[in-house]
Amino acid sequence: MKINLRIEYTSGEPVEISATAPDLVAFEDKFNLSVTKLETEMKVTHLLWLAWHYLSRKKLTDKEFDTWVEFVETIEPSDISPKSKG
Repeated sequence: MKINLRIEYTSGEPVEISATAPDLVAFEDKFNLSVTKLETEMKVTHLLWLAWHYLSRKKLTDKEFDTWVEFVETIEPSDISPKSKG
């Protein structure tokens, strides 16, 4: 299972991420909520946290979550997997 997300930063820069097993397990531990319930119990915070966790894990941000969120304009589900981009 993976969750593809598209972030647009306040600078206009778009980023595609794919939250995978390490991110999903960390999400369940953090929020005490199964990722399978995201469709019915999703909060924007959940999506942002998954994206931030992925970026932190990949060392693509060194900002703490609350600071990083200040730079995000939008976040939405994506059909594009980062690996499939040419």
